[in-house]
Amino acid sequence: MTGFGKGETQFQHKKITIELRTLNSKNIDLNFRTPHCYRELEPLLRNQINRKLIRGKIDVSVFVDNSGTESATILNKQVIQAYLQQLKEIHSGDTTELLKMAVRLPDALKTEKEALNDAEKETVLELFSTTLDKVNQHRKDEGKALMVDFNKRLANLSQLLEDVIEIDPERKIKVTEKLHNALEQLAINVDQNRLEQELIYYLEKYDITEEKVRLANHIDYFKEIMAQDQANGKKLGFIAQEMGREINTIGSKANHAGLQKIVVQMKDELEKIKEQLLNVL
Repeated sequence: MTGFGKGETQFQHKKITIELRTLNSKNIDLNFRTPHCYRELEPLLRNQINRKLIRGKIDVSVFVDNSGTESATILNKQVIQAYLQQLKEIHSGDTTELLKMAVRLPDALKTEKEALNDAEKETVLELFSTTLDKVNQHRKDEGKALMVDFNKRLANLSQLLEDVIEIDPERKIKVTEKLHNALEQLAINVDQNRLEQELIYYLEKYDITEEKVRLANHIDYFKEIMAQDQANGKKLGFIAQEMGREINTIGSKANHAGLQKIVVQMKDELEKIKEQLLNVL
């Protein structure tokens, strides 16, 4: 399920920004983009994610804007002076120009790692926690919207199933008439007892009572699981597969143009449900 959360805070001369983006996935897949000074916090951040988020592809981005006068990068004076001395031995040019060349040479600048104190750690962890809460709220809001759409599709399926139940008796009559007409055109004597047995067998073969009952049960079960307050995306996917099997069986047994049209509409509604299920945890 997609989700987004953004949090910002100020710590001394630093502006810290955390962004979290999530997509649905079968497993938990974490991708961190954090400054070097915060790398030691990644195990703690992973623990928070495992406690608060259920599976998904999760991108974590942490940005630090240093608005103070302090700088972690300083000139390596000894190295630069050594470069200048060597450059002067090669060419007696302007000192300023030689200095410009020296500072661009390797190791002319050095970075001193700024120690991460406890106060800053606590600030980052608290900001990360509140950002995770925003992601969860975003997911819940999307889930509510999906639930409305699912209920709409399920209502359409239920109505189409009622249409199937209504048209089924007419279908049976037409199938029976079709058999009788075919036999009359043969112009031969037929054993009526054997005819009745074969007719019963043929009608039972194309009977869809079991499929209608199962499809209705699957629709009710989908609603029941959807109403539960826990992640059931995989289970809903399995139920949708079973619904598809029943609809396909009804279509294969239809032998009736009107019923086939209803089956096509059923498949369309179910396909829309399956598409949205890709966004459900």
